[in-house]
Amino acid sequence: MYTSVCLGRVLVLSLLAFPAAAHAGAWTLDAGQGIAVVTGSTASADKVFDGSGNTQSIPRYRKSELQALLEYGATGWLTLMLAPSLQHVGIDPPFGGQRSGLGYTDLGARARLGGGDSWVLSAQTMFRIPGTFDKSNPAAIGYTDPELEFRGLFGYSFKAGATPAFLDVQLAQRFRFDGPPNEFRADVTLGVRPEERWLFMMQSFNVVSEGAGDWNLPSYSYSKLQLSAVYELTPKVALQLGGYTTYWGRNALQENGLVAGAWYRF
Repeated sequence: MYTSVCLGRVLVLSLLAFPAAAHAGAWTLDAGQGIAVVTGSTASADKVFDGSGNTQSIPRYRKSELQALLEYGATGWLTLMLAPSLQHVGIDPPFGGQRSGLGYTDLGARARLGGGDSWVLSAQTMFRIPGTFDKSNPAAIGYTDPELEFRGLFGYSFKAGATPAFLDVQLAQRFRFDGPPNEFRADVTLGVRPEERWLFMMQSFNVVSEGAGDWNLPSYSYSKLQLSAVYELTPKVALQLGGYTTYWGRNALQENGLVAGAWYRF
């Protein structure tokens, strides 16, 4: 059985491993077109995966986040991106802490490198600005240092029988400064549109740390599954509702959460 010290170390690693919200897919926007997405999420965890992938109980961790994603087509091949966020994080004693305020603000761009009638290949760069620098608060762990990410994206649209569908595959290298380890990320989205106004998505988010960073803590990895549905109220407005779970991990939170969002095209 883990001691309280071991559980504390794994909790720290789990907070470092907590993922940011995913951005849009591989396709770029046409020049002069844009999309705004406001997403709210709430998640909690009272277990972690230990170094062998087994679950252990921990003080409950809770997080609520509100993120706004704005994308704008600067040209037909270049899309600019801005994603600020607000968050509240709470951790029960004995590792207790509370924090409310700015989360990460992401600034970046996605460029289309090539494509055809049914596929696209893109590259994306994102600089992530932390919302706090208070390293003494346990609830701020994982949100105090700048990050730089380079991402390759591949999108493919097709039909499953008579049903329109798409596949989006993304591979990323995330550089994390001043303590946390760098990460390799792989995200996969399968979307199907059985009716004109309905879109259903199954998404897998996967993270592997590259070592343990500078804090002499164990490395970590985890995989999350998210299922969601999007309903188009009008050609410009859509609503999203979904849920996710961490179904496998190593030195990472076993978290479960809900996601709700609103999309607006302009």
